[in-house]
Amino acid sequence: MQELKDIIRDVPDFPKKGILFKDITTLLADAKSYQRMIDHLSHRYTAERIDKVLGIEARGYIIGAALAYKLGAGMILVRKPGKLPSETFRKSYALEYGTDTLEIHVDAIKKGERILIADDLLATGGTAAAVAEMVTEMGGEIVDCCFMVELEFLNGRQRLPEGKVFSLLQF
Repeated sequence: MQELKDIIRDVPDFPKKGILFKDITTLLADAKSYQRMIDHLSHRYTAERIDKVLGIEARGYIIGAALAYKLGAGMILVRKPGKLPSETFRKSYALEYGTDTLEIHVDAIKKGERILIADDLLATGGTAAAVAEMVTEMGGEIVDCCFMVELEFLNGRQRLPEGKVFSLLQF
């Protein structure tokens, strides 16, 4: 995994001073690394019955769609308000300063479906926790929350369902 970690570029002081941003675009741009990352993530779930993979806007789609394809599962999009064309279920959640809202189609998850939540990066866990609550409230069963990268020092996994968090690369 170190080879994959080494490809991720550090960008100091982005998006603001004092933050060291982990830029995954360098890994995604390298075909072999992107394939290895998806292969490693999907291998973890090949023995599981996954009905649908849920991708969190926007970079979660890059991970989620590839996983859905590899696992033979459907793909669900969670988006910011006003971006989905049909009736939606909405969830607001607290941020460090203020709130944010996400939406999912009301018919995206059927009761009892096994859902894999996928995103590129786990930081504080606020967005992923809101999505996990949405899945549960809609009657879905969370198989796991999987991430390409986890920033462990932010303790985001503590906000997610216990024992249902996997990250491929940790910083």
